[in-house]
Amino acid sequence: MEMPVYLFTGFLEAGKTKCIQETLEDSQFNTGEPILVICCEEGVEEFDPTSFAGSNVAIEFVEEPGDLTTELMESFEKKHHPKMVMLEYNGMWMLDLFYSRMPENWFVCQEMLFIDATTVKTYNTNMRTQMVDKLQSCEIVIFNRVPVDKDVMELHQMVRAISRRATIAYEYTDGTMNYDQIEDPLPFDINAPVIEIKDNDYAEWYRDLSEEMEKYDGKTVSFKGMVARGNNPFDKSFAVGRHVMVCCAEDITYRGLVCKGTDQLKVKTRDWIHITAKITIESHDLYDGEGPVLTAIKVEKAEPPEQPVATFY
Repeated sequence: MEMPVYLFTGFLEAGKTKCIQETLEDSQFNTGEPILVICCEEGVEEFDPTSFAGSNVAIEFVEEPGDLTTELMESFEKKHHPKMVMLEYNGMWMLDLFYSRMPENWFVCQEMLFIDATTVKTYNTNMRTQMVDKLQSCEIVIFNRVPVDKDVMELHQMVRAISRRATIAYEYTDGTMNYDQIEDPLPFDINAPVIEIKDNDYAEWYRDLSEEMEKYDGKTVSFKGMVARGNNPFDKSFAVGRHVMVCCAEDITYRGLVCKGTDQLKVKTRDWIHITAKITIESHDLYDGEGPVLTAIKVEKAEPPEQPVATFY
């Protein structure tokens, strides 16, 4: 049987426990079926099972990242026979730890990130890698303890630098909550006959393309990138892209796209080119499934951009 998982992420004292507590007190959500709560950190606030809408909730604690194994989670399932799992994740643990060990029949139906607006600057500066890790995959970001008179643009930009998909909500100190309505126009015209990607916009374009591939199917794009190709001298296809830094030097990764078509310039790995190409969404080994494939229309040698590593800032 498939096991739905509600994943609550965020740093200590960000409001995860409170949200889970209030959710389990709601009889519309907690209808009496067995629920398993896995808590991976203990803060000041603790669960109060006596206030839950039923006595159907089992709570298990995991103190060390090495303890969160597939076998342990499977043993929790066998012990409590839950219909759903609510996982309060430790903000200092990278999410891949959980996703790589999650039992095969478990699936995350919602991932929520909780952030304390009064401490977010400190965490974003000193624990940027952990922050980006959570922002990349969450579906909703909830900023709590937001001062009523605060300009939320800074918080909005913090999220949008990493994710354009996540819903953003602001919970104010007076108890009200608003959803983010700030529009973020893309810095390039996706409806132009040829979508011109400036050097400074590659990271944002690549992210948007990765998140919403379908809207680029059939479009023509023009950008500057660095070539990467295999060892087969008869293979005319190659990859073209940029090294992208999300949060820090340690996470710089080459983000490239498959390019096929003529290779009249005989480009080599690490050559910089300016390419105009048509995008189609199709299967390719590089993507281990479907992905954006470029069919070259025009390829020219180019000088490296002023900033070779693309960023979101």
